[in-house]
Amino acid sequence: MSEPESMVFVVDDDASVREAVKKLLSAKGLCVETFASPREFLEMASPNVPSCLVLDVRMPEISGLDFQRNLTAAEIHIPIVFITGHGDIPMTVRAMKAGAVQFLTKPFRGQDLIEAIREGLARDRVARRERAELAPIRARYNTLTAREREVLNLVLTGMLNKQIAGDLGTSESTIKNHRVHIMQKMEVDSLAELVKVCERLKLSPPSDLH
Repeated sequence: MSEPESMVFVVDDDASVREAVKKLLSAKGLCVETFASPREFLEMASPNVPSCLVLDVRMPEISGLDFQRNLTAAEIHIPIVFITGHGDIPMTVRAMKAGAVQFLTKPFRGQDLIEAIREGLARDRVARRERAELAPIRARYNTLTAREREVLNLVLTGMLNKQIAGDLGTSESTIKNHRVHIMQKMEVDSLAELVKVCERLKLSPPSDLH
């Protein structure tokens, strides 16, 4: 059986809600899997496709908001649409600040949920593409030695070789050699290209040092 193009995961301790949401989404052609708890969700093998998580806020084991925080800490990247029968403004603000796609209070319109899920899937497609593009760049960065990373950080501030040498207590020729190795390992041909690559890795210096 071929892998679906995208997946929607529904985590809610209320079986009737799980089935109602699954029926609604399946009717729109979406592939759906349901779980009674966050623990069940974590134990399943997630397909490597764009995904969205529909998550209840209040559950016995752990709240949806705390589970959102745990996923972030574990670097599990999946857009979340919250659903709840007991929402309030502080709860909504916390969820949205932490990156939730939408926060829907029951009873909600089916169309609102579908639109939120489609937005979540679109976000995940973009995020997955960006992570795939950054993976080889990050792998190259990881080949740099601790000293080369130190030199790179100073290069990104706009310091000259002589200044970097003075700052690190070494010779200018040593810094030149480090820069050659950095350029080779990062597979770039110019300082401008090096800066651009490092910006993609969020290694760029503060704007006032650019």
